Amino acid sequence: MGRTPAEVVFVDGVRTPFGKAGSALAETRADDLVVKVFRELLRRNPGLPPERIDDVAVAATTQIGDQGLTIGRTASLLSGIPNSVPGYSIDRMCAGAMTAVTTVSAAIMAGQYDVALAGGVESMSRHPMGEGVDPNPRFLSERLVDIEALSMGATAENLHDRFPHLTKARADAFALGSQQKTAHAYEQGWIQPDLVPVAARSSELGWGMLTQDEVMRPGTTLEGLASLKTPFRPHGRVTAGNSSGLNDGATGAILASEALADELGLQKKMRMVGFAFAGVEPEVMGVGPVPSTEKALTRAGMSIEDIDLFEINEAFAVQVLAFLDHFGIADDDPRVNPMGGAIAVGHPLASSGIRLMNYLAADFARNPEARYGITTMCIGLGMGGTVIWENLNHAGSN
Repeated sequence: MGRTPAEVVFVDGVRTPFGKAGSALAETRADDLVVKVFRELLRRNPGLPPERIDDVAVAATTQIGDQGLTIGRTASLLSGIPNSVPGYSIDRMCAGAMTAVTTVSAAIMAGQYDVALAGGVESMSRHPMGEGVDPNPRFLSERLVDIEALSMGATAENLHDRFPHLTKARADAFALGSQQKTAHAYEQGWIQPDLVPVAARSSELGWGMLTQDEVMRPGTTLEGLASLKTPFRPHGRVTAGNSSGLNDGATGAILASEALADELGLQKKMRMVGFAFAGVEPEVMGVGPVPSTEKALTRAGMSIEDIDLFEINEAFAVQVLAFLDHFGIADDDPRVNPMGGAIAVGHPLASSGIRLMNYLAADFARNPEARYGITTMCIGLGMGGTVIWENLNHAGSN
């Protein structure tokens, strides 16, 4: 007899503070960042016997050096998880951690796993974006991909071209809001519960402790944003102020069947409703969350009006604005990124998908009247990913 399909729940998620590339975490190994996250997850959830874990999936965009060697397996072993628990690595660029979650969740849904760890890591200090890549020359010689698709900043400028009403002024205003909401979330203590402090060594400064995101700029002003250079195009619209930066960090989460979570007495922060990935033209990759969200909603038999909370990765402000504009949502809608986002805290590529999930789980806990939420992000080379979640604090969810 086959196994019974299962509901998937997000048990818990944590992350390291995100560092600025070349700064606090620059000399810390990527696999050690994952170890910090996994050990904290197991410490926070003592009801989960490590030997019960069915698999460990960890994502990295640049899978070389300390981010290589099948990092899901190596990080699992380094974390003290039993040898009997297998592991593997995943790469879907910025949506690596999101794909780690959906991949293990699909196995849980199919009744083949009961519980798994998913994670993502990126040390952009140790492994700059694009390190070691060798794009096939056919991409350009046969015009399969526009050359600007290989520069994420150029793709953001292309979005401004395609949607000229998404102006730099709107992008700067959204970026300012991200900084302000992040500062408020820290003041309220909403972010800190899911952060794992990291002791980091610098050859110049010695040992230090990173306890909060390093790249926040709470003193940001519209005037300051307006004065920034546009590095991807002369007189462009994309700046360091309305984009995420280059960052280091790791995230991790426990996903389980709802039945196992109940059996072991594990917390259940939210339930997965469904997910989808979609492709778009690589040169405007930032629009990817639109078709992936439409596909996920259609598969779930839902509409955008059913969604109460949105966690959208802020790779670039214009990418979020394109999503909001498509669905008729105001730039400053309070349902969107209530705790701020990547423009303020950073975007360590493959790790960010679980950061979005951590935020949504916290949003749900503060808003029991909200029933459904999504986590969504654009993905390099022209893709988008979306996961729909149900709030288990909502009266109608049980």
